[in-house]
Amino acid sequence: MAEQRMRPRTYPAGVPCWVDATQSDVRAGAAFYGALFDWDFAAAGSPGAGPPYLFAQRDGLDVGGLGPTASGRPTPAWISHIACDDIVDACLRIERAGGLVAVPPAEYGPYGRGALCADPQGAVFGLWKGRTHPGSQIVNVPGAWNFSDLRTPDPEAALAFYGDVFGWQADADFGAGMIRLPGYGDHLASTIDPGIRERQAFAPAGFADVIAGLTVDPDASGATWEIRFTVADRDASAGTAERLGATVASRTDGEWTRDAVIVDPQGARLVVSQFAPPDAAGF
Repeated sequence: MAEQRMRPRTYPAGVPCWVDATQSDVRAGAAFYGALFDWDFAAAGSPGAGPPYLFAQRDGLDVGGLGPTASGRPTPAWISHIACDDIVDACLRIERAGGLVAVPPAEYGPYGRGALCADPQGAVFGLWKGRTHPGSQIVNVPGAWNFSDLRTPDPEAALAFYGDVFGWQADADFGAGMIRLPGYGDHLASTIDPGIRERQAFAPAGFADVIAGLTVDPDASGATWEIRFTVADRDASAGTAERLGATVASRTDGEWTRDAVIVDPQGARLVVSQFAPPDAAGF
């Protein structure tokens, strides 16, 4: 999808809106990701006010963030944050549905209000109620966030939880791996992507509402959220990551993408994904 930059991206409630990584050493993490994705960084808050939280940027637009490990987020990991209108009410819905609120709602300066939660299968995710910072402003281009994918051994239970809390749905017409939030396509069409309906005329009705992925992993002991970043060349990016001290855990070639699972030097997992459609697709 071509990136639209004339208006800020906004995210309705229930849509993943932001990704960030906890790092034991934030500055070392910035050096790694800056070299891997050509990111620049801007510090949030006042200089010298403690371990920094850094906004990762491309072309001056926010991609995601890097922050220090802390209580509730002790292990380096990439985390997907879901937009909400009322963060307290969202936490109550999560607990009623069997999830966990690991870090209760807290203020993050002028940027917004956040919380850290987990679903009943253990997948960690954040909540975000933005004020001056609605979420990622550049997506789906090389070096930017592409997708958040839920890996779960029990997709029915996972969809029951996220459907109850956020109104998410899965539709067999889209094939495996598609979660949608009804109305999101209308939001895109009325804000940053007015041509989305015409461009996706080939797709089933509701395809523009897709907001996340779902992968069934029957061998997993619990669920996890996997964060994917677009790259121009999977193998080149994987090679760069290895030279910078990361581990390439796996490489897979699918019908539409060439992916590699990367474990960064501090232990956070992510996926780099090269769009590689079939020649017959006409892309």
